Amino acid sequence: MPPALRQALDYGLVILGSFFVALAFNLFLLPNNIASGGVAGVSTITKGVFGWEPGVVQWVLNIPLFIMGVLILGKNFGLKSFVGTVTLPLFVLMTSEMAPATPNPLLGAIFGGMGVGLGLGIVFRGRASTGGIDLAAQVLHKFTHLPLGISVALLDGMIVLTSAIVFSLEEGLYALIGLFATSRTIDFVQVGLNTSKNVMIITDEVNEVRAAIFEQIDRGVTVLSGAGGYTDQERRVVMCVVQQNEFIKLTQTVKTVDPGAFVVAMNATEVLGEGFKTS
Repeated sequence: MPPALRQALDYGLVILGSFFVALAFNLFLLPNNIASGGVAGVSTITKGVFGWEPGVVQWVLNIPLFIMGVLILGKNFGLKSFVGTVTLPLFVLMTSEMAPATPNPLLGAIFGGMGVGLGLGIVFRGRASTGGIDLAAQVLHKFTHLPLGISVALLDGMIVLTSAIVFSLEEGLYALIGLFATSRTIDFVQVGLNTSKNVMIITDEVNEVRAAIFEQIDRGVTVLSGAGGYTDQERRVVMCVVQQNEFIKLTQTVKTVDPGAFVVAMNATEVLGEGFKTS
């Protein structure tokens, strides 16, 4: 894809994803007082306590956070992330008069979380972000040396805890459901449903196993060098990546060639190359 077209597509994804996040926020989360993390969660709390307009609050928080991130972290976050930082609150304001989709907080948490996850996943596909808590977490990580994932969890956890205090414990629990739905949906948008298996085969019959996989599964393999942890004897390991529907056939093929083979299978959620995704 030409660089200019790729750039235009990225900006389109950032804008589209921001719109989906704003829709989910106004249709499901805000009407049910579900503050499931992030700057959006903060704006839900301030709306409930002070009556402040969420879109304005998100602007007031997002833009300084973006500037702070650039100044403190010294990184080039890029124009696309700045576009996400600005357009998300704009779409929140534009869709603020829409009627709520449901008064049921459980449905609001589930579908609101999924909607936010869909939007953020699309933004991430555009190789950008919507700023906010992610930038604050990176600043916290820089000064405290906490793992980045822990920093994000701490900040989101504080927001959820605050919502439980401001609204109710039940609404705080709904916010946790929304957070979970968001994270799972982001994963789905990023890697899809096609989870493959990365299979490691420790066998004394390397050549025979390799030939059987070539002939019966029609998959390539990689032979790795290793050593037994107890015996310290050199062992060779056959690594093969297969689709889910090929896994049983692969294990049966290996066991037919070498019944004593040691087989370990792991999920591989993003596989690029011949026979799988190419980009």
